[in-house]
Amino acid sequence: MKLSSTRQGPKLILRLSGEIDHHSAREIMSAIDERLESGPPRDCVIDMEKVSFMDSSGIAIILKTYRTVNASGGRLWIESVPAQPMRVLDASGIDRLIKISALN
Repeated sequence: MKLSSTRQGPKLILRLSGEIDHHSAREIMSAIDERLESGPPRDCVIDMEKVSFMDSSGIAIILKTYRTVNASGGRLWIESVPAQPMRVLDASGIDRLIKISALN
């Protein structure tokens, strides 16, 4: 699993790639927390275009990120979700909290 990020003004873009599972979840969350600590973004995007696999650990990461961003008055959404991770997100019902767009 790899995480890269960029800031565009008040927007933080988090780009995930590889597999999100219980082995990588702690590392991913720690890396996301580091980026959020440098100043809470008004908008935060999780770009999942290059995520090849995700289990329920990915849901926990997304929810923790959502709570952190939301607590500071920001918004979070998820973009470019491939088919397998989208099935996990759909099953979770997380789309009732967070806007999600599939990979086209």
